[in-house]
Amino acid sequence: MFKPGDIILANIQFTDTFEIKIRPAVVLFEEHDNIVIAGITSNTSMNGILLTKKEGAVKDSIIKLNYIFTISSSMIHKMLFHLSSEKKELLYTQLNKKLTGLK
Repeated sequence: MFKPGDIILANIQFTDTFEIKIRPAVVLFEEHDNIVIAGITSNTSMNGILLTKKEGAVKDSIIKLNYIFTISSSMIHKMLFHLSSEKKELLYTQLNKKLTGLK
């Protein structure tokens, strides 16, 4: 069972191709073996929430709130670490703004 704020390694399908690679992601929530995640990229010039090496990332990265999808728990390879309470609050605050159309 995965919890909101868990950083995982999972099989992720790219939006512009059928290619699937193992990539990091953050768990937003889980329901009935379906896990809603947001992708993470090491391209720090992209928009999103900064995730640093100090916080547990392999390298400084960005949580991409524009890259959200559902995967099965069987697609998860392993759990890496868990976001701090402060980072998790920032994540859900920013996500809520996007979902409600607030800036």
